Amino acid sequence: MDQAHISGTAVIITGGLLHDSHAKTAHGLLRKGKRFKILGIIDEKHAGSDASDHVEGIPEGIPVEKSIDAFINSFGKPEFAIIGMATKGGLLPRELYESVQNVLKNGIHIVNGLHEPLNDLDELKSLSIGEAKIFDIRKPKDFKDLHFWQGKIAQITALKIAVLGMDCATGKRTTSRFLEEQLNAQGHLAEMIYTGQTGWMQGADYGLLFDATPNDFIPGELEHALYSCWEEKRVDILIVEGQSSLRNPSGPCGSEFIISGDLDGVVLQHVPMRKKFSGFDHYHTNIPDILNEVALIEHLGTKVLGITLNGEGAEAKQLSEYRDFLTQKTYIPIVIPMIETMDPIISNIINQKP
Repeated sequence: MDQAHISGTAVIITGGLLHDSHAKTAHGLLRKGKRFKILGIIDEKHAGSDASDHVEGIPEGIPVEKSIDAFINSFGKPEFAIIGMATKGGLLPRELYESVQNVLKNGIHIVNGLHEPLNDLDELKSLSIGEAKIFDIRKPKDFKDLHFWQGKIAQITALKIAVLGMDCATGKRTTSRFLEEQLNAQGHLAEMIYTGQTGWMQGADYGLLFDATPNDFIPGELEHALYSCWEEKRVDILIVEGQSSLRNPSGPCGSEFIISGDLDGVVLQHVPMRKKFSGFDHYHTNIPDILNEVALIEHLGTKVLGITLNGEGAEAKQLSEYRDFLTQKTYIPIVIPMIETMDPIISNIINQKP
């Protein structure tokens, strides 16, 4: 089985993080996906519950079990087990080695989106020789398959919109999906361009694994994905899933998307209660004021067509009050995607059509 044909029934390993934003891969796969049918979660900390108890916006009926053996005993054997969380340094935690070993011993394939290739671990190598395989998806393409930026982006007649964030782990991919689904429901042919491993796992057809791509090729790979999607599907609107942010010092990649993608607009995702960049509470830089970020995006040559709010750490009243405060300062439509439609932003996007 090659990577392009990976699909089937799956469980997700979340290592005690199902409730946490570090399990955003799991959350994304629970909300949307055509590559895998998710049957359950392996998470010892939350065993006995339902995934919907911990992840907003998903239906009930996805059980959480303490181990792969417990899951098989109750529900049968899935085809795949997916590593469904981000970890410090992108490494598989030692405490999960046994869980992954048990998956492989049961003849179940592992799909790994961590930075660390599991095929390189001696403890797992011998177990992936037989029926079960490890698929490390976060790795560069072969050199012959990479693309330099050529300027073909100028030929695309579809609108090119990116969902960028004020920080990493703000929900950019989820908002991109909501935008794609609601545009299509309203008769505007739209397609999301994935830029991370979860988008690929969800089954998106076009994109790149941003942080597994050599930097010199990122502009070209983005252009190639946008151009290929437009040429082959003749979509009306291309939606680029953003990565990290414009000013998070560990991943200031938003400007690359704006410039190399020749974007027609940006939807800017914000977590109002978050003051420091994720994982850098003691670093001297704060997340900038959102309207300052809007000005930066405009200086880079495109428009902010909508602001979307993630309610992490906020009570409903706090989030509503912040939206009211921001509404008084800007004409840009503001939406809370988890509880509202994207209609005001969609109207603004459609108005950009020539």
